[in-house]
Amino acid sequence: PDAAIVRVVLGHPGKLNAMSRAMWISLRPVFDSLQRNPHVRCIVMEGQGDAFCAGGDISEYAAFRFEPDTLAAFHEGEVWPALNAMLQCDVPIVAALRGACMGAGVEIASCCDIRLATEDAQFGAPIAKLGFPMAPKEAALVASQIGSMKARQMLLEAAVFGAADMQAAGFVSRVLPASDMAAHVTSTVQRIAALAPQAARLNKQTLRALAAGDWQAPALAAPYGYAASAEHREGIAAFVGKRKPLF
Repeated sequence: PDAAIVRVVLGHPGKLNAMSRAMWISLRPVFDSLQRNPHVRCIVMEGQGDAFCAGGDISEYAAFRFEPDTLAAFHEGEVWPALNAMLQCDVPIVAALRGACMGAGVEIASCCDIRLATEDAQFGAPIAKLGFPMAPKEAALVASQIGSMKARQMLLEAAVFGAADMQAAGFVSRVLPASDMAAHVTSTVQRIAALAPQAARLNKQTLRALAAGDWQAPALAAPYGYAASAEHREGIAAFVGKRKPLF
């Protein structure tokens, strides 16, 4: 079962895993590859050490932020393709959120399906302090996951919220002591990996199409193509036979 679980780790030593341009560029092919791999059943998204992701690597900003064309190339050609690759990935993604989850960290976490947070996790997008707004596609993504009011507070007040606040907003699934996080992540992903992987992928396709209102998407236009599949037959047969299914 562990072979079906993949960990994607954000690592930027000394910068609380802040996203560099190289990190954004490398994130897209990682998730494109995981999407194509039929053996992957669950993905854990986490950061190295005691932080998830503190935002963007501000030390790089002067090289591209002050011209519209280079700024657009960054957001539309590097950041959004990476986030969209996560959003289009049909494999369930569990986020393990520790410490700082700011700006880019909130955006990446917004692409995950189940979000677990330690009690000391902090969430925000205080980019107004840096003099710029959130890019439109990224703002739409974040607002869709944290809610309009929390998004407005983050962007207009530079408000920072604790894990309990984000759980109350429906963004965080569960808040845990830091000492319990690793064990709970393991139990969560193993539980997901033991279930029918085809069903998980189809559920994600359905939820994505519903959120987009895309009734022409295969998941909505032809939703019963799985009927004769081996997984479907096995699940029903195992229930009738009072045994554990083998997916």
